[in-house]
Amino acid sequence: MRKFTASLMAPLLAVIAGSLLTLSLAPYNYWWCSLISLAMFAWILAPGPRAQPLSTWRSYRLAFCFGFGLFVTGGSWVYVSITDFGGSSAILGVLLTGAFVSILAVLFAVPFAFIGRFRGSPVAFALAFASLWFMAEWLRTWVFTGFPWLFAGYGHLNTWLAGWAPVISVYGIGLLLAFTAAVIALVIRGALAPLKAPTSIALLVAALLPWAAGLAMQSVSWTHQKDTEVTLGLVQANIPQDKKWLPEFRGETIRRYQSATAKLREEGVDVVIWPEAALPLLYHHAPNLMEALQRNAEQSGSELITGILYDTEKDQRRIVHNSAVVFGSQQQLYHKRHLVPFGEYVPLEDWIRGTIEFFNLPTSFIRPGPDDQAPLSAGKLNWAPLICYEIVYPQLVADSAGGADVLLTLSNDAWFGKSIGPLQHMQMAQMRALETQRYLVRATNTGVTALVNPQGQIVSTLPQFEQATLTGKVRARSGNTPYMIYGTWGVLALAVLFLVVAWLLQRTPAVSSNTAYARELAD
Repeated sequence: MRKFTASLMAPLLAVIAGSLLTLSLAPYNYWWCSLISLAMFAWILAPGPRAQPLSTWRSYRLAFCFGFGLFVTGGSWVYVSITDFGGSSAILGVLLTGAFVSILAVLFAVPFAFIGRFRGSPVAFALAFASLWFMAEWLRTWVFTGFPWLFAGYGHLNTWLAGWAPVISVYGIGLLLAFTAAVIALVIRGALAPLKAPTSIALLVAALLPWAAGLAMQSVSWTHQKDTEVTLGLVQANIPQDKKWLPEFRGETIRRYQSATAKLREEGVDVVIWPEAALPLLYHHAPNLMEALQRNAEQSGSELITGILYDTEKDQRRIVHNSAVVFGSQQQLYHKRHLVPFGEYVPLEDWIRGTIEFFNLPTSFIRPGPDDQAPLSAGKLNWAPLICYEIVYPQLVADSAGGADVLLTLSNDAWFGKSIGPLQHMQMAQMRALETQRYLVRATNTGVTALVNPQGQIVSTLPQFEQATLTGKVRARSGNTPYMIYGTWGVLALAVLFLVVAWLLQRTPAVSSNTAYARELAD
């Protein structure tokens, strides 16, 4: 019985450690929980006099447990989306959410299956743990179209590590955090005892140095402010998701947006911004309304940017894009490039569409736009448009920001309901502003609608689930941050360097006088 209980202790601790990481993110923002979380995870995997042998299968299982704890708590909003707005029963919602969480946990666990190969040297373990942490987060960015959510670095928008964001992005912050956590775990494990004093001291200094360097870099301006300043008016119409696409509610939706826009134009704003798919209709199905929007923008001198479903024909087929349109001096279009699985398109559509109601959502017929789209121009600014889910992809935003003065993200987070999802989404948008050192404008249907400065801090915002407008000013920024130049490839190179050094150190492991520890090193 005691042996059975002991075998369950490590997996249980791994689940708890993963759950703790959620507390470091929005809306909780207890940043120190990320350090405890990663240190606990590293402690479970780390070498030491009392550490158990760690096979590939055991390390994989422990990493899966950590990932499951993280995604089941941090991704709890998925259940809300599936049941409240996807038309699924509670039982089916639990099953689909469980499958989703399990797939993410598998992806997270794959890199850590190899951590046992780096337990022969404490220094090698710390470097490998940090590198594999990056790999686990990076994999989630692109495998199965990607789900780059719940990264550890997001909890450090307001810590010393934030200074690294324009240089190595949220990925790099996670890598540095993981290295510090691994060193803490090694100290607690007593794994540094066999090392010579200078080596131990050097490792401890190396773990603390990124924090001090991050603090110093917070005062560095990688981009430059220009003279162009624009006054904005953002409309948060607060359209209930369950009524948004009902034909009988369409008139009320249009009235809310037009009424709010008229008041903002009376205040003299330069640009009015509506959220993603603000109008519940296709662009070419309402030509009179589109002409009226263009005419009002021209006559008022206040341009309008809005999200809308834009339909066109290609090869005698009707194609629909999730788009942003500029009404003003000249009409411009942007089509969303990175779509949300099931929400905007159905993977393996011919096989699974129609099997359950969740696979027949009202907007699950969208097609992606081309990759090489130019920024939008409005109010004397060039805007990098990013619709909803696109803002969570660091590399996509960095690429888009290069030719733009300001970041613009349009979203409809009503799908999340009153869950933690919208606040996590907002936090990720803040990190994109910091990585590119540009103002970010975020217009949403139900919140969070906000203006964010180049330091990633919210300047002004609206309460969630209220019908309101937000006015403010943003200024153009020029220049590129190091992350915009080198991108994720630069962080990947750093992670690979960590892994190579760890491998070289592993070939000459430190020798312990403790027999149990020596036996473990040989495992």
